Amino acid sequence: MNDTTSFVERTVARLRRTWREIALRAEGVPPRPELPADDSARLRAQLRACLDAAGGEVSARARAAALGRSYLALDKAGRERFLRLLADEFSADRKAVDAAIARVQGAPSEGERWAAERALRGALEPPRVRLLTRFNALDEGVKFLVDMRAELLGLARGKDGGALGELEADLKDLLAAWFDIGFLELRRITWNAPAAVLEKLAAYEAVHAVKSWQDLKNRLDSDRRCFAFFHPNLPDEPLIFVEVALVDGMADNVQSLLDEAAPSGDPRGADAAIFYSISNAQRGLAGISFGAFLIKRVVESLQAEFPNLKIFATLSPIPGFRRWLDERLDDASLEPKEWTALASCGMPVGAAALKHVLADGSWIGNMRLAAALKVPIMRLCARYLIEARRPQGGTLDPVAHFHLSNGARMERLNWLGDRSEKGLRESAGVMINYLYRLDDIETNHEAYVTQRRIAASAAMHGLSTAT
Repeated sequence: MNDTTSFVERTVARLRRTWREIALRAEGVPPRPELPADDSARLRAQLRACLDAAGGEVSARARAAALGRSYLALDKAGRERFLRLLADEFSADRKAVDAAIARVQGAPSEGERWAAERALRGALEPPRVRLLTRFNALDEGVKFLVDMRAELLGLARGKDGGALGELEADLKDLLAAWFDIGFLELRRITWNAPAAVLEKLAAYEAVHAVKSWQDLKNRLDSDRRCFAFFHPNLPDEPLIFVEVALVDGMADNVQSLLDEAAPSGDPRGADAAIFYSISNAQRGLAGISFGAFLIKRVVESLQAEFPNLKIFATLSPIPGFRRWLDERLDDASLEPKEWTALASCGMPVGAAALKHVLADGSWIGNMRLAAALKVPIMRLCARYLIEARRPQGGTLDPVAHFHLSNGARMERLNWLGDRSEKGLRESAGVMINYLYRLDDIETNHEAYVTQRRIAASAAMHGLSTAT
């Protein structure tokens, strides 16, 4: 069901239709999809015309819509040429910046210095920022810029990124201002939501893929909650959303939570809210953080609706564990008694054999082998989460980094918490609960952000140091 590619194609087609009538005022011959050199010259003139304020607001909107339609008509190579043209030829004028700096430095009075500083700020703003801002006046223009940045992210991080990196940074700053948390609306999504929103929920789910409409309906049942942030300019586009199960106790298995055949529980009798999926729906907003605010707002909403809730925790994947393990596993990683236990199940002794068994995934059907793997895999996973660090000092695992940054504590590892192919491939089926103790969130957050100190339960520390 999660066919994001076709969904994006339909979104692009809708944008083209939306802007067609507006663009007719300014639209000329559209560029060819690959944007060859002669078409680039016409596009350059189109970009300059879009910067021109002549003709008033209606004409400016028409030129922006025509430019947007030109971009949407290009293929991948053509869009890259478009973006490089925008990055290379519509950046700040360095000579003007140097001259403005000199005027600031040579200002003879405080009043003249203030005026020179204002002029410097104007010189530092690239013309492309003013051009991109024009899309804010168009219906779905903000969504267009979000998707443009999503494409830029891949290009800017490549070896030939260059000026594209500066363009991406400009666009990020623009979007960060527009998507300030104060502008966002928290909404609960139910099965009665518009079909367009439900379709996007299924398409954007990034943790546990939605298999069918029935699967989605189950995730929105009476003992489930789904909340999302929306922006006024994107009323039907979730920016980030969280899926919550209202259950008894801290959940340890995601297949149980997602079981469509399981009867619905009574949420009024539940004592735990389990956040089992958090998905950033817009790749173009990467690096613009909403997650911490989302979790806190959802906790407040759930507490108001269900005062009996005592536990707020996640059931989270550990996406980097298997990759880290494959890079570091050697014969000394396991104790002799652990190798002996594995050998008794018919597995050859040694790191190479263990890597092969984990990669194959069929061990999940062998109860004796799975039992023999549990102790060493859980220990190594705890060490990965607590000891494996980024160059800046934070934990290496991206999901752990997210929750620790938001003030959670590593609470408990769950053996075979995710038996799916993805779960086995990424973490040998291990999942983790991050616990959000409301009284400790700020302390944990500060300790992690300022000192890179990881909040973890005694059980987690005990696992990581076990021999």
